[in-house]
Amino acid sequence: MSNNTSEEGASLHWPHAGPDASAASIASAVINEDYHIMGQDSIPAKSLATLGQSIQQPQPPAVQTLSPARESVFVAVICLAQFLTQAGVGSVLAILPVLSASLGITNRGIQAWLIAGYSLTVGTFILVSGRLGDLYGHKRVLLAGYAWFGAWSIIAGLAVYSGSVLFVFARVLSGIGPSLMLPNALAILGVVYPPSPRKNLVFSLFGAVAPGGCVVGAALASLFAITWWPWLFWVMGITLLAIAVLGYLVIPEDPRVLSGRSLSVLKFIEAVDALGGALGVTALVLVSFAWNQAGVVGWSEPYVYILLILGVLLVPVFFWVEFRVARSPLLPFDVLNGEVGVVLVCIACGWGSFGVWIFYVFQFFEHTRGASPLLATAWLSPAAITGALASLTTAYLLGRAQPATIMVIAMTAFTAGSIIIATAPANQTYWGQSFVMSLVIPFGMDMSFPAASLIISNAVPLEKQGVGMSLVNTVVNYSISIALGFAGTVEIQVTKGDPGPGSVLRGYRSAWYLGIGLAGLGLCFSVVNLAIIKIKARSKLLGGKVDGRFDLERVKPK
Repeated sequence: MSNNTSEEGASLHWPHAGPDASAASIASAVINEDYHIMGQDSIPAKSLATLGQSIQQPQPPAVQTLSPARESVFVAVICLAQFLTQAGVGSVLAILPVLSASLGITNRGIQAWLIAGYSLTVGTFILVSGRLGDLYGHKRVLLAGYAWFGAWSIIAGLAVYSGSVLFVFARVLSGIGPSLMLPNALAILGVVYPPSPRKNLVFSLFGAVAPGGCVVGAALASLFAITWWPWLFWVMGITLLAIAVLGYLVIPEDPRVLSGRSLSVLKFIEAVDALGGALGVTALVLVSFAWNQAGVVGWSEPYVYILLILGVLLVPVFFWVEFRVARSPLLPFDVLNGEVGVVLVCIACGWGSFGVWIFYVFQFFEHTRGASPLLATAWLSPAAITGALASLTTAYLLGRAQPATIMVIAMTAFTAGSIIIATAPANQTYWGQSFVMSLVIPFGMDMSFPAASLIISNAVPLEKQGVGMSLVNTVVNYSISIALGFAGTVEIQVTKGDPGPGSVLRGYRSAWYLGIGLAGLGLCFSVVNLAIIKIKARSKLLGGKVDGRFDLERVKPK
């Protein structure tokens, strides 16, 4: 441990940098350190067993200043951002019938909005929250996200005295909290840990808690629903506020804050790419709103497709601004190569299928099979265990296999899990296909997310960690929201004009078939990507240039 870190929590400075060093010079100093982890041949000559003691380049002091106990609490607080975000999804899914009855919601499209609205704000506002963290400090923005999420969760509980309008409004606005939390939590990990097996582990842990968060949130919601459901949101709100206080105490201060507080209004607008952010968020909101609202009022309403057209037209305008106008674009174009683009497409397809799967599997268990919310949650509880196993497997594989291989495995799990539940008979025992499904799906979640996060984190410089993590989380959460809109439209079209008892189940299956198509598309992209990488690697190997491994750690931003 370095001598200038004798006092835990002391001010942090990056290696080889004086107190006045710029963020760019700091990033250059750290990125130029020759850390390679993707494949055994790219690890320095010294073995992993002695690497931590003998490596010449010092680790960032943010790791060195933390005692093992404080580092454990620090990682826990960071991972709780993911855990509680998913708990916000699972809790409402489990007690959707209870909430609908209490708030007088009978339209299935409005019920879907309780989930899609939350995911919509999570997925869209993430686009700019990472840049805010780069400017004002990832710790500050993360804690603000915890506080915001907590406050609006408490307000959501108060909707019991008002009605469905306040509840939907509170749910939509509460999603801004996770949009602030997720990219900045990942950015903190990206800054604190250099590319190494240790970084693989903490990123995998961040992904591992996702299924557990969904299951625990659903279980607590089911228990509170037995008494009075508002207590769920009040307890969650208080918990989030308490974690914000704990995070203030244990998370190291960001040593690279770009002094956003000293910027003038015009410089701030330029630094955060306000024009690009406004166009991007507006386009994403309009497209997702149109698809999800179509499930409520149908496509016969003119304003639905008008909003969809406007949203689609804004997309090329957004990219034009990012390419031609923005001085600090929200998208890290310098690292968006072909492989990274394919990874993001796979993530969008896989997590879109997951959003469809998770929404309709609760409906299937509770409406078709007559399970209580608590029993439905228990049926999905194996996902928490296999999710942790999948993340540990990912942490192990990331140092030994190509990320493209891991993505193929993840897309296969998404596809197989959706096929298993879509073909499950209504009266089949849980221990048949439903149990197997709960074991398979988590491998899609917890292998795709850590792999994609690490690929982006290791490819972008330190001062753009927030932007990079915003990109990953935007794709993950927005794909859930938009896929639910697609599924709702498919369900309505399949069951329209058929009020028979079998139409509900037929609607569920049609939505799952859409999910299978999305996951299958992601699988095709991942397989083609892996094949191209292997062909290129073989070609270069024959030329005596490289060993054929896809080493993203060697991708250095210009």
